[in-house]
Amino acid sequence: MTASTSVTATGPEAAHRLPARWLVLAVICLAQLAVMLDNTVLNVAIPSLSRELGAGSTGIQWVINAYSLVQAGLLLPSGSAADRYGRKRLLMAGLALFGAGSLAAGLADSTAQLIAARGGMGVGGALLLTTTLAVVMQVFDAEERPRAIGIWSAVSALGFAAGPPIGGVMLAHFWWGSIFLLNVPVVVIGLIAVKILVPESKNPGSGPPDLLGALLSAAGMTALVYAIIQVPETGWGSAEVLVPAAAAACVLTAFAVWERRAENPMLDLHFFRNRRFVGAVSGVVLITFGSSGVLYLLTQQLQFVRGHTPLEAGLRMVPFAVTIVALNFTGIAPRVGARLGRPVSIAAGMALVAAGFAVVACLTTDAYPPLLLGLLLMGAGCALANPAIVEAVMSAIPQDKAGAGAGVDGTMTEVGNSLGVAVLGAVMNSRFAALLPPALAGAASFPAARAAAPTEAARTAVVDAFSSAVRTAQLAGAGAVLLGGCVAAVLLWRAERGEGGG
Repeated sequence: MTASTSVTATGPEAAHRLPARWLVLAVICLAQLAVMLDNTVLNVAIPSLSRELGAGSTGIQWVINAYSLVQAGLLLPSGSAADRYGRKRLLMAGLALFGAGSLAAGLADSTAQLIAARGGMGVGGALLLTTTLAVVMQVFDAEERPRAIGIWSAVSALGFAAGPPIGGVMLAHFWWGSIFLLNVPVVVIGLIAVKILVPESKNPGSGPPDLLGALLSAAGMTALVYAIIQVPETGWGSAEVLVPAAAAACVLTAFAVWERRAENPMLDLHFFRNRRFVGAVSGVVLITFGSSGVLYLLTQQLQFVRGHTPLEAGLRMVPFAVTIVALNFTGIAPRVGARLGRPVSIAAGMALVAAGFAVVACLTTDAYPPLLLGLLLMGAGCALANPAIVEAVMSAIPQDKAGAGAGVDGTMTEVGNSLGVAVLGAVMNSRFAALLPPALAGAASFPAARAAAPTEAARTAVVDAFSSAVRTAQLAGAGAVLLGGCVAAVLLWRAERGEGGG
């Protein structure tokens, strides 16, 4: 079968052993890497943006959030559209939009232009996150799929961790726009390779598009994620959180009612009657909740407590991603996962991640080896558990709806990530405020409290209070990861035992 042959979604045997399948995976991973890099590469450019564009704190917040908000709102519709109109076609559209948005962002000369460009990149990112995973599910058969998903997951972790170091290197030699223009040649290469190598696949019996469902899901998820990301800034009881949260609840309820009645729903809610699907989705939310929150806290710990620059902090976290990449690219994690089975892989992997978080949380020294041990444990756990979770989500959905499954996985990951940063960040802030010396009560942040401290002893007390607050939140995140692993493992084990007639 040639790369140009159309692959129907009626069965995985149609794409069995596609000769160019590993080249296809390389192209997919290249696109995935560009999207994941953009989630974190901007962090080190914030001072440059403030200085060169005159962006205030509100503008910077919107530059960062425009991408994630648009992406979160469009993940479900993007997955459904990929199933209906063709996964290769939407993959190329995603690359083109992401590249155009990157070019516009790199050439922007005002904050407003940069925010608009980041929104355009979010559209492309949503298409890429769903189509890349959907294509992997179509191109690889059941035997090779775990390793392919493991590599796909590893590249995601690599992109997340490599963002700050790459951004730091680019900013050391070029202007801030270079971090966006770096995506352009990647997109051009990706478009050519996708056109030549990736087979088309779609669900020919999907029916007319569910436009109302797409609109409701996009509006509801955007409002929900917006409410969540406002929590660290304004608090749980603020109007900035409560109003969009209430709107999200109403719109998503209307979405669920409509999808139950629609003749051709964008998202088949019957999936949620599948215990394997529910277990996997629950695991995705809880695991990403703890993981993203604790990694966010670790960057705070490295910068504020240990005094590292963003680039230095990013470099110290590289072993986490390198471990995931090494264990998946060598095939070690897939082989171990195949022996253990999905439920045990998830439980064992998340236990390792939680242990790594606990090691990092309990650090009482500035020495690097204890931190390295924690990062290695976290990386090993993610390498084992993440592919099992993704495969569990995707295997619970019919092959012809792989795009919809990828949309659900991406949406739940986005919600978990946002919740992790918001909730664990709020835990840290609450604990920090409680431990501050009375004279500094009411300080809005660690830098503000430290700047207001009148003596060296007071500054030391502020650092100690912040360290304790970070530790408390990290341990809460470790508990969430462990709970998520156990919940997902138990539900999947019960589902598999029920399917086996046990």
